[in-house]
Order: sequence, then structure tokens, then C-alpha cells
Amino acid sequence: MARALSPVAPARALAAAALVLSAAGAAAAAPKLTLPQGFVIQEFAAGLAGPRLLAVDPAGTLLVSLPRAGRVVALPDGDGDGRADRALTVADGLDLPHGLGFHAGRLYVAETGRVRRFRYDPTTRTASDPVVVVAGIPRGGGHWTRTLAFGPDGALYLSVGSSCNVCREADPRRAAITRYRADGADERRFATGLRNAVGLAIHPATGALWATVNERDWRGDELPPDYVTEVREGGFYGWPDCFAAGGRAVPDDEAGGDAGRCRGMALPTLEIPAHSAPLGLAFYTGTAFPPEYRGSLFVALHGSWNRSVPTGYKVVRVPFRDGRPGAPEDFVTGWLAGGAVTGRPVGLAVGADGALFVSDDGAGRVWRITYRPPGR
Repeated sequence: MARALSPVAPARALAAAALVLSAAGAAAAAPKLTLPQGFVIQEFAAGLAGPRLLAVDPAGTLLVSLPRAGRVVALPDGDGDGRADRALTVADGLDLPHGLGFHAGRLYVAETGRVRRFRYDPTTRTASDPVVVVAGIPRGGGHWTRTLAFGPDGALYLSVGSSCNVCREADPRRAAITRYRADGADERRFATGLRNAVGLAIHPATGALWATVNERDWRGDELPPDYVTEVREGGFYGWPDCFAAGGRAVPDDEAGGDAGRCRGMALPTLEIPAHSAPLGLAFYTGTAFPPEYRGSLFVALHGSWNRSVPTGYKVVRVPFRDGRPGAPEDFVTGWLAGGAVTGRPVGLAVGADGALFVSDDGAGRVWRITYRPPGR
């Protein structure tokens, strides 16, 4: 059964404000971000054009997609000072690049209408010899982002959002996650009824696919909840006929929902306050954080745009105990303060050194989170 959350998630040890280490000239604009005691957040890169999803290359360099600029850039930190030395163009001339992933040493980029595979050189941080592996992805409509992930068996999972708020899609790849072989062959629908699954991640122990899902708009402040879920093969997650609320399937009467279809609906793992806009997610696979954080799922809540009382604008942690997820806890807050928005978190990635990276497309930044034991 899904766990319902209140708009203000419980926090654990959120008394200490984060130490924000910003470059000269940017400090005045940096938000005051709050994290659990011992965690430190610093600006890793700034001046980026709407940074979205993140990936770490085989050599440990962070990559980020810049959809508006049509580029993927690398952010090397050669001197190890916790700040990117520069932004290097990995690939450009792309059509709204969003999702990034590595498989067998190759870089895969999910553009809005296709997925391309590149030869990648981790020394020069350049991509070359592009090959289209998935062509003809439906373009346009209300949700343009495309996200990919690779399963432990090497399968490519691709998420395509709906073209609308509520409608019947003509293309079955819309509002769904589709599975392919790594070369783009053998297309199979993995899960459906997912209005807009922006984030994808693989559980490091079970190999299960997880996703963040943005639900429909214009049903008020509280309905329907957004959600984070383990995605089951063959699962139907409701849209547009129904949605989950309070751990049960609710027919969407405003959309002319089919109550019969709702009886077979797969309920999400965790409900999130409506309009929080959960986007990127990452399981913590490093060892630099305290033991209780290892294996946790971090989720970026981009923030509401159509809610009378704003929600989101933070990063939350989902702890796992005995393989089961608990209630999300606030991990990074402060992008929304006093009614002012100073940033919108999007992508998450665990660095080779165990740091957690967060992209912010509202302020054009990438943040780096580390842990310093109290007293050090």
C-alpha cells in the first residue's frame, strides 16, 4: 500500500544550516540551504543554461544535460577542490537532450525525438560517431523530456510523458516506459498509465526500476498526489482513468475515467504532496555518508507552479530498512523561503568520491553535497 505524506515531510536532525561555499561574486545570490547536521553543500558549477539530468562518466567526471542549449557538458574537477574547473562541451547540436546514461563505455543521450549512442572518450570528455538507436519518439505536446536508464541485464528503459494534461494518447509510447535492447531493438512496453515519469533509477540491490511521476493538474491543491514508485513490469498506473490517493485507486470523473480499469491499477510505492513535481532520483551507493544514509533514495522535488500554497523546492531522502522504503524526510531545503524561490532542484547523481550532486535549472547551478563529521 502506498504511504501518503503531509505537505511538510518530517525531518531528521535538520537543526544545522548548511555551509554554502560559493565563488566570489556569487555568494550574495546563493540561497541559505539547510541540511542535516554534518552535511555541507557547496556550489560546484554556476552559469549553466538550465542544467537538468546528471551522469558520471567511467573516469568519474560529472556530465549534465543542457536542453535549452542543445548540449551535454562535462564538469571536471581536476584539482579536487570541490568545484568544477570549467564546462567542456561533450556533444552539441542536440534536440532538447535530457536523459543521460553509460552502457559498455558508450554515452547514450535521450533527445526529445530519439535516443542516440556516442563513442565517448573519458580522457578528452568528447562524444563522437553518433548512432540513432531509438528513432521516431513522439515529439511535442505538454511533456518534452525523455529519460533513460539501463537495467542490470543491459536493457534500455525509456520514459516518454503524455502529450497533455488528461487525454487518450494515440501513440502507446506516450505516458509509458518502454524497454529495448541496448541497440534499440525488441521494443516492449514495460509499464503504462504513467502520466510523466521524469526520473528513472535502478535499485542497486534488487535491480528493480524506480521512477518519479508527475500527476495531472487542475484538481485543486491536494489531488492527485505525485508519486515515487517501484515500477512493475506490465503494471498499469492509472492515467488517465484514475489516480492513487490515500493508498487506493480513485476514478478520475473529470476525465471520464473507466472505473473498471481502476480495479487493475498498480498502486504507487510512495505518494508525494500534489504538484511537488518530483524529477531526478538517485540511490546512494557511496560510502562517504553515514551508514544510515547508504542505500537511501534521494529525490529532487522541482516545486509547484499551480498550487495556492507552494510545495516542493527541496531534496528529500527515502530511507530503506530491511529492503522496505520508509517515509521521505527533508534533506535539502531553502530554495523556497518567505515566498521567494531561489532555485529548483532537478537531477541527482552520486559522484565517484561519494558526494551527492544536485542540478538546479532555476538558478543555473550544480551543487555538491559532502559529509563532515561534527567536530572536524
